[in-house]
Amino acid sequence: MSKKIALAADHAGFEEKEKLKSTLNELGIEFADMGTTSTDSVDYPDYALKAARAVANGDFDQGLLVCGSGTGMAIAANKVHGVRAAVAWSPDIARLARQHNNANILALPARFISDDQTKEIVKAWFDADFEGGRHERRVEKIEKAEDEDFK
Repeated sequence: MSKKIALAADHAGFEEKEKLKSTLNELGIEFADMGTTSTDSVDYPDYALKAARAVANGDFDQGLLVCGSGTGMAIAANKVHGVRAAVAWSPDIARLARQHNNANILALPARFISDDQTKEIVKAWFDADFEGGRHERRVEKIEKAEDEDFK
């Protein structure tokens, strides 16, 4: 896989983010660690937004975020125009996020999935491709809504 990934976590996801690095290396996926650098308490939007902006402006193909529930970072990332962040807690959810929603950022709930599950989820997400077809018009409606909000 020749993808460049923006990788980020808050304090609750820090340890899982560090473990994910070996999975990404195994998959041959290039990544940049955008923080945080410890389990010291931080504000998750700072890291989610940094990664989301890097994906939205084309510096990275996709983003991978980790926090306690996955939800906070996904909400923050989805505030960035052009980002479609999804929370996944199973390989099937991750796969469908790519296939049907063309999610370009995956948010993981570190407190609710094991290391093995995390690895399976990430592999499923990277193995999946957007199917287009009937899903294309739905994604286009999301993008159109974003554009209208900026008028």
